[in-house]
Amino acid sequence: MSRVILKLENLYKNYKNITALKGISFEIKEGELFALLGPNGAGKTTTIRIIAGLTKLTKGKIFLYQKEITQNSLWAKKLIGLVPQYINLDLELTVEENLLIHGLLYQMPLHKIKEKIKHLLELADVKERKNTRVRELSEGLKRRILIIRALLHEPKILLLDEPTVGLDPHIRRKIWAFIKKIQSQGTTILLTTHYMEEAEFLADRVAFIFSGSIIKIDTPQNFIKSLGNFALDVYFPEGLKTFYFKDKNQAEEKLLYFTKKNYFVSLRRVTLEDVFINYIERKS
Repeated sequence: MSRVILKLENLYKNYKNITALKGISFEIKEGELFALLGPNGAGKTTTIRIIAGLTKLTKGKIFLYQKEITQNSLWAKKLIGLVPQYINLDLELTVEENLLIHGLLYQMPLHKIKEKIKHLLELADVKERKNTRVRELSEGLKRRILIIRALLHEPKILLLDEPTVGLDPHIRRKIWAFIKKIQSQGTTILLTTHYMEEAEFLADRVAFIFSGSIIKIDTPQNFIKSLGNFALDVYFPEGLKTFYFKDKNQAEEKLLYFTKKNYFVSLRRVTLEDVFINYIERKS
């Protein structure tokens, strides 16, 4: 059984009259890709920033390898790699120059920095961009460089805050492939996203987060199985209603029933988005 690398206990974060986090708790195991899935404003970025030491928590505890982060902040930062939601590379410098600066800030020996840059550029399939100024790169390539930079100092856990936000679908899938490649080499990953498909494709486990609270944690497969295998969308005059079925024959019988009544219907597989919407509707 994999050991727990990161553990959050009852985290609260207050901003004046707003409570951004309302006692969230979860743990991440070694080698796992754990996703915080929720809409904008749910508390995902706040959680990432607190773990990274960029935002002070109001109450609660965070443990990295059983050591409390707030009491070992410098030690913890060396073990954490952060990929922020917004691109904060120096646009006028080259890819290599951006990475060199990061390595020097972490007091890495110069020969080690150059070795890691070579390895990571090859891993990300961007070695030919080494001497390109960042401002000349596409958004997708900039995202890859952000991830490379975060991996340069060999962190034990990588924090990815909305790593594909604003990207075209085909570029997003290239980033997904890169993230899975990183995980396959042993890196533990905490991912935040509001893309349901992204969490379903990438995550070993998913935590639904909404209005600063964790609603439920499970694997994408278990979440989907709990609702059913097939979804039937029926468009009534008053609006859309979705029915869920574990058995395909039952779904097809219902499909035929509504078709005969001249309703527009659509049969499809259940997705993580269906499950999330169901949980949110129960909370409303």
